[in-house]
Amino acid sequence: MKKIFSILTIGSLALLTGCVNGDDDFNNNQTQPYQVPAELAFTNAQKELIDQMETPSVNLNVFRFFQHYLATTIYRNDARFNFTGTRKVPDNMWLALYTDVLGNLSEAKKIIPTEAKPAALTQLAWDKQQANKLAIINILEIYTYQVLVDSFGNVPYSEAAKVETTVLPKYDDAKTIYADLINRLNALIPTLDTAYPSFETGDNIYGGDVAEWITFANSLKLKIGINLADVNPTLAKQTVESAYNAGVLLTNSTNALFKYDGTSPNFNRLYAEVIASNRNDFVAEEGIVDAMNNLNDPRRPSYFTAVPGPGGGYVGGTVGLSNSYSTNSHIGESLLAPNKTGVLFDAAEVNFYLAEAASRGYSVGGTAASYYNTAITESMAQWGVTGAAVTTYLADPNVVFSPANWKQRIGEQAWIAMYNRGFESWNFYRRLDYPVMTAPNATPAAEGKIPVRLTYPINEQTVNGSNWSQASSAIGGDKLTVKVFWDIN
Repeated sequence: MKKIFSILTIGSLALLTGCVNGDDDFNNNQTQPYQVPAELAFTNAQKELIDQMETPSVNLNVFRFFQHYLATTIYRNDARFNFTGTRKVPDNMWLALYTDVLGNLSEAKKIIPTEAKPAALTQLAWDKQQANKLAIINILEIYTYQVLVDSFGNVPYSEAAKVETTVLPKYDDAKTIYADLINRLNALIPTLDTAYPSFETGDNIYGGDVAEWITFANSLKLKIGINLADVNPTLAKQTVESAYNAGVLLTNSTNALFKYDGTSPNFNRLYAEVIASNRNDFVAEEGIVDAMNNLNDPRRPSYFTAVPGPGGGYVGGTVGLSNSYSTNSHIGESLLAPNKTGVLFDAAEVNFYLAEAASRGYSVGGTAASYYNTAITESMAQWGVTGAAVTTYLADPNVVFSPANWKQRIGEQAWIAMYNRGFESWNFYRRLDYPVMTAPNATPAAEGKIPVRLTYPINEQTVNGSNWSQASSAIGGDKLTVKVFWDIN
């Protein structure tokens, strides 16, 4: 029944594998799914989350169009923000996050308490390890709910994982969800104990390193806190300062990276959608290309291919129009390696948050300019740019940090640094209102603007109609132009 799966059942059905069993009672309960190890459910949740955040598929992730990173050679409607036709992008993203990510995390949480203690471990060591596992699962769950709130506004939360009792869950107030996510992090972080392990297998981000997950959790707390800066300055300041003081991700050595193995079906999603699929659908968009050309940005060879011919250089197409594949730059080859890691957090992102926090007067240990410069430097290092090229770039008058125009400087440089992270870039853009971007080819539903939220899935309207209607009214209408609660400027 589709309505059962419209909000979070168990995404691990895709994980289940058969086996041969000669026992007489093997087929007695053919409706009972096999129980998979918690590690496998957790790995799958990580992969589904990274896949969703990184894929360029026009059926799943359109934030690179929002942010003028990519344009299309065909399928113009996707780049004009028409998401309710055959694509149903909101439906697909909703299903991916609720079922494939949260469903697997929910399953893992159910399995862990049933696991048997190895004889070699003391009860205390086993209890600590299991508690670490559960805390890490919950942290990734919080990350996923933050993405859902930032995408749609009010969403199912308190009733979302209770399909045994609630088939059609209510939508919770987004502001209330945010507050609870902070409370949950505050409660979870102290329970993580670095004296004990967590996942010995199955954690494809940090390999079960509890200290790294503590840093991740604090960075997530920082991210949620900074989003509240305009709508709830007191809570934002308190949350950001608390996260910083506890230790956040500051260097690339602790980036949260998912390790694709480079074999089918575990390719990096850009490789899967461009190279493995033999598609010529995407070209670089003129907004990001022109901005980086004007700054002589040394990351361009990593971000884009040069156009053929004696002139070379980097040229972008126009979002929302059909563009020539042969005369525009393409996605850079460094982004298309089959085993390129996927990113959930990186040092550039976190340092930009701290630059913003310092600009707002929060106490975060450094100046806005120092964090801003570090963010750019860490971004450059990710793409192999170091030394004099970075120094020259930072000295450009159009790059040098300006306290009087901090929103513009941070917004523009975060936009460039987040080139392969469209969703995070969209958050910076909505919060800071920079860079200034237009959408002249947008569908009428977007009212000629870059969308500031995704509309709710069509399936929710037809299956969970009463709750959908209440949620739509509560946020001011189910439109691409209705802002999420923290986007008040």
